[in-house]
Amino acid sequence: MSTAISNNIVPRVFRLLTKRVVYHGLLWLLLLVILLMIDSGDLGFGFTLVIEIVNVLFFAVVVYINLLILIPRYLNDKKFLLYCVMLIMGVVLVTPIKLFVLYFLYAPFPRLQENLLTNQHLFFISTFIIAGSSTIFKIISDWIRYQRDRRDLQTQTMQSELKFLKSQINPHFLFNTLNNLYALTLKKSDKAPEIVIKLSEMMRYMLYECNERRVLLSKEISYIRNYLDLERLRQGKNVEIDFVVKGYVTDQKVAPLMFIPFLENSFKHGLNNQISHGFVTIEMEVGERQVQFMIENSKPERLPVMEHRRSGGIGLVNVRRRLNLLYPDHYTLQIMDNPNTYAVELAIDLD
Repeated sequence: MSTAISNNIVPRVFRLLTKRVVYHGLLWLLLLVILLMIDSGDLGFGFTLVIEIVNVLFFAVVVYINLLILIPRYLNDKKFLLYCVMLIMGVVLVTPIKLFVLYFLYAPFPRLQENLLTNQHLFFISTFIIAGSSTIFKIISDWIRYQRDRRDLQTQTMQSELKFLKSQINPHFLFNTLNNLYALTLKKSDKAPEIVIKLSEMMRYMLYECNERRVLLSKEISYIRNYLDLERLRQGKNVEIDFVVKGYVTDQKVAPLMFIPFLENSFKHGLNNQISHGFVTIEMEVGERQVQFMIENSKPERLPVMEHRRSGGIGLVNVRRRLNLLYPDHYTLQIMDNPNTYAVELAIDLD
Protein backbone atom coordinates (compact mmCIF):
# COMPACT_ATOMS: atom_id res chain seq x y z
CA MET A 1 0.00 0.00 0.00
CA SER A 2 2.75 2.44 0.98
CA THR A 3 4.72 1.55 -2.17
CA ALA A 4 1.70 2.30 -4.36
CA ILE A 5 1.16 5.64 -2.62
CA SER A 6 4.82 6.61 -3.04
CA ASN A 7 4.72 5.58 -6.72
CA ASN A 8 1.80 7.98 -7.23
CA ILE A 9 3.22 10.85 -5.16
CA VAL A 10 6.75 10.93 -6.61
CA PRO A 11 5.67 11.55 -10.26
CA ARG A 12 3.22 14.22 -9.11
CA VAL A 13 5.89 16.00 -7.09
CA PHE A 14 8.30 15.80 -10.04
CA ARG A 15 5.71 17.25 -12.44
CA LEU A 16 4.96 20.03 -9.95
CA LEU A 17 8.63 20.91 -9.46
CA THR A 18 9.29 20.99 -13.19
CA LYS A 19 6.57 23.58 -13.79
CA ARG A 20 8.22 26.89 -14.62
CA VAL A 21 6.32 28.96 -12.04
CA VAL A 22 7.17 26.51 -9.27
CA TYR A 23 10.89 26.10 -9.88
CA HIS A 24 11.34 29.82 -10.54
CA GLY A 25 9.62 30.53 -7.23
CA LEU A 26 11.86 28.02 -5.46
CA LEU A 27 14.97 29.64 -6.96
CA TRP A 28 13.94 33.11 -5.75
CA LEU A 29 13.11 31.68 -2.33
CA LEU A 30 16.54 30.06 -2.21
CA LEU A 31 18.18 33.39 -3.11
CA LEU A 32 16.18 35.14 -0.37
CA VAL A 33 17.35 32.58 2.21
CA ILE A 34 20.98 33.02 1.10
CA LEU A 35 20.73 36.82 1.39
CA LEU A 36 19.20 36.52 4.86
CA MET A 37 22.04 34.23 5.94
CA ILE A 38 24.65 36.68 4.59
CA ASP A 39 23.04 39.72 6.25
CA SER A 40 24.18 40.19 9.86
CA GLY A 41 20.62 40.99 10.98
CA ASP A 42 21.69 43.71 13.45
CA LEU A 43 18.50 45.66 12.68
CA GLY A 44 16.19 42.78 13.58
CA PHE A 45 14.89 39.90 11.49
CA GLY A 46 11.69 41.70 10.40
CA PHE A 47 13.49 44.74 8.99
CA THR A 48 16.20 42.59 7.40
CA LEU A 49 13.52 40.41 5.76
CA VAL A 50 11.86 43.48 4.22
CA ILE A 51 15.19 44.77 2.86
CA GLU A 52 16.10 41.42 1.29
CA ILE A 53 12.62 40.99 -0.21
CA VAL A 54 13.11 44.36 -1.93
CA ASN A 55 16.51 43.18 -3.19
CA VAL A 56 15.01 39.95 -4.59
CA LEU A 57 12.09 41.80 -6.22
CA PHE A 58 14.40 44.15 -8.12
CA PHE A 59 16.66 41.24 -9.08
CA ALA A 60 13.55 39.51 -10.45
CA VAL A 61 12.60 42.60 -12.49
CA VAL A 62 16.01 42.66 -14.19
CA VAL A 63 16.05 38.89 -14.72
CA TYR A 64 12.61 38.74 -16.36
CA ILE A 65 13.33 41.76 -18.54
CA ASN A 66 16.39 39.79 -19.64
CA LEU A 67 14.59 36.46 -20.14
CA LEU A 68 11.39 37.75 -21.74
CA ILE A 69 12.62 40.71 -23.80
CA LEU A 70 16.38 40.99 -24.25
CA ILE A 71 17.31 37.34 -24.91
CA PRO A 72 14.47 36.60 -27.38
CA ARG A 73 14.86 39.91 -29.21
CA TYR A 74 18.65 40.27 -29.36
CA LEU A 75 20.63 37.24 -28.15
CA ASN A 76 18.51 34.67 -30.02
CA ASP A 77 19.00 36.71 -33.18
CA LYS A 78 22.79 36.60 -32.63
CA LYS A 79 22.99 40.34 -31.94
CA PHE A 80 25.43 39.73 -29.13
CA LEU A 81 26.99 43.20 -28.89
CA LEU A 82 23.60 44.93 -28.94
CA TYR A 83 22.34 42.45 -26.33
CA CYS A 84 25.22 43.30 -23.98
CA VAL A 85 24.55 47.05 -24.39
CA MET A 86 20.83 46.61 -23.69
CA LEU A 87 21.52 44.41 -20.65
CA ILE A 88 23.86 47.02 -19.17
CA MET A 89 21.30 49.75 -19.86
CA GLY A 90 18.63 47.69 -18.10
CA VAL A 91 20.85 47.31 -15.04
CA VAL A 92 21.69 51.04 -15.12
CA LEU A 93 17.98 51.95 -15.24
CA VAL A 94 16.69 49.54 -12.58
CA THR A 95 19.45 49.80 -9.97
CA PRO A 96 18.91 53.53 -9.14
CA ILE A 97 15.22 52.83 -8.52
CA LYS A 98 16.18 50.04 -6.11
CA LEU A 99 18.68 52.37 -4.38
CA PHE A 100 15.98 55.02 -4.00
CA VAL A 101 13.58 52.52 -2.37
CA LEU A 102 16.30 51.22 -0.03
CA TYR A 103 17.35 54.80 0.84
CA PHE A 104 13.74 55.51 1.81
CA LEU A 105 13.56 52.35 3.96
CA TYR A 106 16.84 53.26 5.68
CA ALA A 107 15.43 56.69 6.74
CA PRO A 108 15.65 55.87 10.46
CA PHE A 109 19.30 54.89 10.01
CA PRO A 110 21.36 57.78 8.53
CA ARG A 111 24.57 55.75 8.79
CA LEU A 112 23.11 53.06 6.56
CA GLN A 113 21.92 55.67 4.08
CA GLU A 114 25.45 57.02 3.88
CA ASN A 115 26.86 53.52 3.33
CA LEU A 116 24.26 52.95 0.63
CA LEU A 117 25.38 56.03 -1.29
CA THR A 118 29.06 55.17 -0.79
CA ASN A 119 28.68 51.60 -2.11
CA GLN A 120 26.35 52.24 -5.04
CA HIS A 121 28.74 50.49 -7.43
CA LEU A 122 28.35 47.24 -5.49
CA PHE A 123 24.61 47.27 -6.17
CA PHE A 124 25.21 47.79 -9.89
CA ILE A 125 27.71 44.92 -9.94
CA SER A 126 25.49 42.52 -7.98
CA THR A 127 22.48 43.29 -10.20
CA PHE A 128 24.56 42.73 -13.33
CA ILE A 129 25.90 39.42 -11.95
CA ILE A 130 22.35 38.18 -11.25
CA ALA A 131 21.22 39.23 -14.73
CA GLY A 132 24.25 37.56 -16.34
CA SER A 133 23.62 34.40 -14.31
CA SER A 134 20.08 34.26 -15.66
CA THR A 135 21.52 34.37 -19.19
CA ILE A 136 23.85 31.45 -18.43
CA PHE A 137 20.96 29.55 -16.82
CA LYS A 138 18.79 30.18 -19.89
CA ILE A 139 21.51 28.99 -22.29
CA ILE A 140 22.12 25.81 -20.25
CA SER A 141 18.42 25.01 -19.86
CA ASP A 142 17.80 25.55 -23.59
CA TRP A 143 20.74 23.26 -24.41
CA ILE A 144 19.43 20.55 -22.07
CA ARG A 145 15.96 20.87 -23.61
CA TYR A 146 17.45 20.68 -27.12
CA GLN A 147 19.43 17.55 -26.24
CA ARG A 148 16.35 15.94 -24.70
CA ASP A 149 14.20 16.74 -27.73
CA ARG A 150 16.96 15.47 -30.00
CA ARG A 151 17.17 12.17 -28.09
CA ASP A 152 13.38 11.80 -28.21
CA LEU A 153 13.42 12.44 -31.94
CA GLN A 154 16.24 9.95 -32.46
CA THR A 155 14.36 7.35 -30.40
CA GLN A 156 11.15 7.89 -32.39
CA THR A 157 13.08 7.74 -35.66
CA MET A 158 14.83 4.55 -34.59
CA GLN A 159 11.59 2.89 -33.51
CA SER A 160 9.87 3.88 -36.76
CA GLU A 161 12.77 2.62 -38.87
CA LEU A 162 12.99 -0.65 -36.96
CA LYS A 163 9.27 -1.24 -37.41
CA PHE A 164 9.67 -0.51 -41.11
CA LEU A 165 12.61 -2.91 -41.40
CA LYS A 166 10.75 -5.65 -39.52
CA SER A 167 7.71 -5.15 -41.73
CA GLN A 168 9.97 -5.83 -44.71
CA ILE A 169 11.39 -9.00 -43.14
CA ASN A 170 8.33 -10.76 -41.75
CA PRO A 171 6.16 -10.91 -44.89
CA HIS A 172 9.13 -12.27 -46.83
CA PHE A 173 9.37 -15.26 -44.50
CA LEU A 174 5.65 -15.82 -44.65
CA PHE A 175 5.46 -15.76 -48.45
CA ASN A 176 8.40 -18.13 -48.82
CA THR A 177 6.91 -20.64 -46.40
CA LEU A 178 3.46 -20.43 -47.97
CA ASN A 179 5.01 -21.13 -51.36
CA ASN A 180 6.67 -24.22 -49.89
CA LEU A 181 3.39 -25.35 -48.37
CA TYR A 182 1.54 -24.76 -51.64
CA ALA A 183 4.06 -26.89 -53.57
CA LEU A 184 3.71 -29.78 -51.14
CA THR A 185 -0.08 -29.64 -51.10
CA LEU A 186 -0.05 -29.90 -54.90
CA LYS A 187 1.99 -33.08 -54.50
CA LYS A 188 -0.35 -34.21 -51.69
CA SER A 189 2.72 -34.73 -49.54
CA ASP A 190 2.44 -36.11 -46.03
CA LYS A 191 4.89 -33.41 -45.00
CA ALA A 192 2.26 -30.66 -45.44
CA PRO A 193 0.73 -31.01 -41.91
CA GLU A 194 4.17 -30.80 -40.35
CA ILE A 195 4.84 -27.57 -42.27
CA VAL A 196 1.54 -26.14 -41.02
CA ILE A 197 2.58 -26.82 -37.42
CA LYS A 198 6.03 -25.31 -37.94
CA LEU A 199 4.49 -22.32 -39.70
CA SER A 200 2.02 -21.72 -36.86
CA GLU A 201 4.86 -21.71 -34.33
CA MET A 202 6.82 -19.26 -36.45
CA MET A 203 3.80 -16.99 -36.92
CA ARG A 204 3.10 -17.00 -33.19
CA TYR A 205 6.68 -15.93 -32.54
CA MET A 206 6.60 -13.18 -35.16
CA LEU A 207 3.19 -11.78 -34.22
CA TYR A 208 3.29 -11.94 -30.43
CA GLU A 209 6.91 -12.16 -29.31
CA CYS A 210 8.91 -10.10 -31.82
CA ASN A 211 7.39 -6.76 -30.83
CA GLU A 212 9.93 -6.22 -28.07
CA ARG A 213 13.27 -4.55 -28.60
CA ARG A 214 14.97 -7.69 -27.26
CA VAL A 215 13.81 -11.30 -27.11
CA LEU A 216 15.24 -14.35 -25.40
CA LEU A 217 18.01 -15.91 -27.45
CA SER A 218 16.52 -19.33 -26.71
CA LYS A 219 13.33 -18.34 -28.57
CA GLU A 220 15.33 -16.98 -31.48
CA ILE A 221 17.18 -20.32 -31.67
CA SER A 222 13.86 -22.21 -31.63
CA TYR A 223 12.67 -20.03 -34.50
CA ILE A 224 15.85 -20.82 -36.46
CA ARG A 225 15.35 -24.56 -35.86
CA ASN A 226 11.78 -24.34 -37.17
CA TYR A 227 12.98 -22.40 -40.18
CA LEU A 228 15.64 -25.00 -40.94
CA ASP A 229 13.16 -27.86 -40.45
CA LEU A 230 10.95 -26.27 -43.11
CA GLU A 231 13.92 -25.98 -45.44
CA ARG A 232 14.87 -29.63 -44.84
CA LEU A 233 11.36 -30.67 -45.81
CA ARG A 234 11.51 -28.53 -48.91
CA GLN A 235 15.07 -29.26 -50.01
CA GLY A 236 14.96 -33.02 -49.49
CA LYS A 237 18.07 -35.20 -49.40
CA ASN A 238 20.05 -33.18 -51.91
CA VAL A 239 21.06 -30.58 -49.32
CA GLU A 240 22.93 -31.11 -46.07
CA ILE A 241 21.82 -28.68 -43.36
CA ASP A 242 23.66 -28.55 -40.04
CA PHE A 243 22.98 -26.26 -37.09
CA VAL A 244 25.16 -26.44 -33.97
CA VAL A 245 24.81 -24.32 -30.83
CA LYS A 246 27.83 -24.13 -28.54
CA GLY A 247 27.92 -22.65 -25.07
CA TYR A 248 25.15 -22.19 -22.53
CA VAL A 249 21.90 -20.55 -23.53
CA THR A 250 20.27 -19.12 -20.41
CA ASP A 251 18.60 -15.70 -20.19
CA GLN A 252 20.61 -13.87 -22.89
CA LYS A 253 18.57 -11.53 -25.06
CA VAL A 254 19.04 -10.39 -28.64
CA ALA A 255 17.20 -8.27 -31.21
CA PRO A 256 14.46 -10.38 -32.86
CA LEU A 257 14.93 -11.91 -36.32
CA MET A 258 18.51 -10.72 -36.54
CA PHE A 259 19.94 -13.96 -37.95
CA ILE A 260 17.12 -15.05 -40.26
CA PRO A 261 18.07 -12.91 -43.30
CA PHE A 262 21.43 -14.71 -43.44
CA LEU A 263 19.66 -18.08 -43.55
CA GLU A 264 17.23 -16.84 -46.16
CA ASN A 265 20.09 -15.50 -48.25
CA SER A 266 21.87 -18.86 -48.08
CA PHE A 267 18.90 -20.81 -49.38
CA LYS A 268 17.56 -18.27 -51.84
CA HIS A 269 20.78 -17.20 -53.54
CA GLY A 270 22.96 -20.23 -52.88
CA LEU A 271 21.23 -23.56 -52.89
CA ASN A 272 18.41 -22.62 -55.24
CA ASN A 273 20.71 -21.82 -58.13
CA GLN A 274 21.26 -25.01 -60.10
CA ILE A 275 23.11 -26.99 -57.42
CA SER A 276 22.22 -30.65 -57.32
CA HIS A 277 24.02 -31.25 -54.05
CA GLY A 278 24.79 -28.49 -51.59
CA PHE A 279 25.19 -27.63 -47.92
CA VAL A 280 24.38 -25.01 -45.33
CA THR A 281 26.44 -25.09 -42.16
CA ILE A 282 25.44 -22.89 -39.22
CA GLU A 283 27.25 -22.53 -35.93
CA MET A 284 26.26 -20.32 -33.02
CA GLU A 285 28.64 -19.84 -30.12
CA VAL A 286 26.90 -18.36 -27.09
CA GLY A 287 28.69 -16.62 -24.25
CA GLU A 288 27.43 -14.63 -21.32
CA ARG A 289 28.22 -11.30 -23.00
CA GLN A 290 28.52 -12.16 -26.68
CA VAL A 291 26.98 -14.34 -29.37
CA GLN A 292 28.86 -15.37 -32.50
CA PHE A 293 26.90 -16.53 -35.52
CA MET A 294 28.62 -18.21 -38.47
CA ILE A 295 26.92 -19.51 -41.61
CA GLU A 296 28.42 -20.93 -44.78
CA ASN A 297 26.64 -22.28 -47.85
CA SER A 298 27.62 -23.76 -51.19
CA LYS A 299 26.85 -21.89 -54.39
CA PRO A 300 27.54 -22.17 -58.10
CA GLU A 301 30.66 -20.57 -59.50
CA ARG A 302 28.53 -18.08 -61.43
CA LEU A 303 25.12 -16.84 -60.42
CA PRO A 304 22.56 -15.82 -63.04
CA VAL A 305 22.82 -12.10 -63.79
CA MET A 306 19.61 -11.08 -62.01
CA GLU A 307 20.35 -13.28 -58.99
CA HIS A 308 23.88 -11.95 -58.80
CA ARG A 309 22.56 -8.38 -58.62
CA ARG A 310 20.22 -9.29 -55.81
CA SER A 311 22.54 -11.57 -53.85
CA GLY A 312 23.64 -8.73 -51.61
CA GLY A 313 19.99 -7.66 -51.63
CA ILE A 314 17.61 -5.83 -49.43
CA GLY A 315 17.76 -8.45 -46.66
CA LEU A 316 21.44 -7.94 -45.88
CA VAL A 317 21.15 -4.17 -46.31
CA ASN A 318 18.37 -4.17 -43.73
CA VAL A 319 20.44 -6.30 -41.37
CA ARG A 320 23.30 -3.81 -41.51
CA ARG A 321 20.91 -0.94 -40.81
CA ARG A 322 19.35 -2.80 -37.88
CA LEU A 323 22.77 -3.61 -36.47
CA ASN A 324 23.81 0.04 -36.74
CA LEU A 325 20.64 1.11 -34.95
CA LEU A 326 20.53 -1.56 -32.25
CA TYR A 327 24.19 -2.39 -31.67
CA PRO A 328 26.22 0.69 -32.68
CA ASP A 329 29.93 -0.05 -32.23
CA HIS A 330 29.06 -3.36 -30.56
CA TYR A 331 29.09 -5.79 -33.46
CA THR A 332 31.35 -7.08 -36.21
CA LEU A 333 30.09 -8.41 -39.52
CA GLN A 334 32.28 -10.17 -42.07
CA ILE A 335 31.05 -11.49 -45.43
CA MET A 336 33.25 -13.81 -47.49
CA ASP A 337 32.10 -14.37 -51.06
CA ASN A 338 34.25 -17.17 -52.51
CA PRO A 339 33.90 -18.89 -55.90
CA ASN A 340 32.08 -21.97 -54.49
CA THR A 341 30.97 -20.84 -51.02
CA TYR A 342 29.41 -17.87 -49.32
CA ALA A 343 30.08 -17.28 -45.61
CA VAL A 344 28.99 -14.77 -42.99
CA GLU A 345 30.43 -14.23 -39.51
CA LEU A 346 28.51 -12.00 -37.09
CA ALA A 347 29.54 -11.23 -33.51
CA ILE A 348 27.23 -9.20 -31.27
CA ASP A 349 27.97 -7.84 -27.80
CA LEU A 350 24.87 -8.60 -25.77
CA ASP A 351 23.25 -6.06 -23.45
